[in-house]
Amino acid sequence: MKAFSSAPRATQSPYRLSLPREFLLSRTQISFPRHVFTCQARFTGPGVAGGHITTIPSTLLAAEKEEAKAVLSLFLRKQGLSNAAASRITNKSDHFIDHLISRLHVVHKSRYLVGRELTTLEIRDALAPYLETLLDEYRDLFVASVENFPDPPGKEIPSQPPAESPPASLSPNNSSLSSKKLKAIARVSEVGSNGQLPAHIHYLLDLGMSLKQIKDMTRKFPAFAYYSLEGKIKPVIELLLDLGVPKSDIPSILHKRPQLCGISLSENLKPTMKYLEKLGVDKNQWAKVIYRFPALLTYSRHKVEISVDYLYELGLSSESIGKILTRCPHIISYSVDDKLRPTAEYFRSMGVDIAVLLYRSPQTFGLSIEANLKPVTEFFLERGYDVVEVGTMVSRYGALYTFSLTDNLIPKWDFFLTMDYPRSELVKFPQYFGYSLEERIKPRYRQVKECGVKLLLNQVLSVSDSDFERILKRKMEKLANNNIDLNLDQITTAVEELQL
Repeated sequence: MKAFSSAPRATQSPYRLSLPREFLLSRTQISFPRHVFTCQARFTGPGVAGGHITTIPSTLLAAEKEEAKAVLSLFLRKQGLSNAAASRITNKSDHFIDHLISRLHVVHKSRYLVGRELTTLEIRDALAPYLETLLDEYRDLFVASVENFPDPPGKEIPSQPPAESPPASLSPNNSSLSSKKLKAIARVSEVGSNGQLPAHIHYLLDLGMSLKQIKDMTRKFPAFAYYSLEGKIKPVIELLLDLGVPKSDIPSILHKRPQLCGISLSENLKPTMKYLEKLGVDKNQWAKVIYRFPALLTYSRHKVEISVDYLYELGLSSESIGKILTRCPHIISYSVDDKLRPTAEYFRSMGVDIAVLLYRSPQTFGLSIEANLKPVTEFFLERGYDVVEVGTMVSRYGALYTFSLTDNLIPKWDFFLTMDYPRSELVKFPQYFGYSLEERIKPRYRQVKECGVKLLLNQVLSVSDSDFERILKRKMEKLANNNIDLNLDQITTAVEELQL
């Protein structure tokens, strides 16, 4: 899949892709349906005699639209657009969002016929492949078509929709995103005719969430306002508690990922957990894993498998992958093509064992090559180290690249220059940069100097306080014995000279 160009040209939209003119000339039609959608979806097909009219509640429709917006915004960001650009395009594309909803209703028409709500993952799995198909087909015209649906500027629209598109139609929804957010926030904060807040809000308050947290959460993800207590929120919360998640952690988890409550336990969440446990994720650590990264359980199986397959490709075993996911579940959120693969290639060019580095420091693979990795590499190259030595340093200490240049590497390097060590000592022990300058490095080195002994940098920093004191004492005793032996030799030599 092509990525959107980040640099706009003078003659085209800043979001358009650069393609051969011949290809663009061949694309003279955008085959999006131009129909109008209402709150009723007509489903016809085998087993539905004469068609069937199913009325979709307005609250459910509003929730689905917010889910569809989230899917489109995420899709645009994956193509290289900034968060602001993706949000702007999504917010001005109400007609296209309605089109996605109509498609969703046809893809899952059997669910609607029995009155079953779709989960977040089901909505995402239905819409994401469709968006990928449209992008592959229309390339640099994709964004313009989304923004101007159903009438892309200067393009002829065919009278007939594609065969797979529903005959349902889309009625324009001119309400702004801000008004939708306000409506969702009002839903969770306004007192009803019974003088009470909604039941699911009472439930969340009892869990320890504040009304402000709930409003903030709804502002970020308005669809949460329409989740039912018994059907969505409560089952997920009870599962988290059964997994050992402290009740006090629930507010933070929901605030980070309210979409978690939109997932079906039986069809998505539990199967995903079983799959991850088979990979080696410690089932006794689920409470910590979910607290660290609750979004892990909201990813589709396809997304997880793509990431896991690449980890296998790098040479990691199932056991190692399980431990990585337990310690750093964020690794699943990293794009294979945009993040993991380029980072692996960057370090491989330095002679680093990628599997070892990934196992020791998976968080390193979430860093930007341009903004984080290259500046650190240049920092050491400018100070006289070669690429092989820098590669050795990161192989021995994977977290090296996670440190700030300004707050960590530079001040510790400056102090290192005052120490009586050759620069090669850092190649042997790059863990030096992982210790506190004021609380560990300076105090211990001062003791070494006061005692008048010499220790390897590893001996100064990596041992416990008691071991450090013992090493100092032994070195001082050895130094004293050496001085005694030296003095005896000097006296013997002086006596021999006098006798002569």
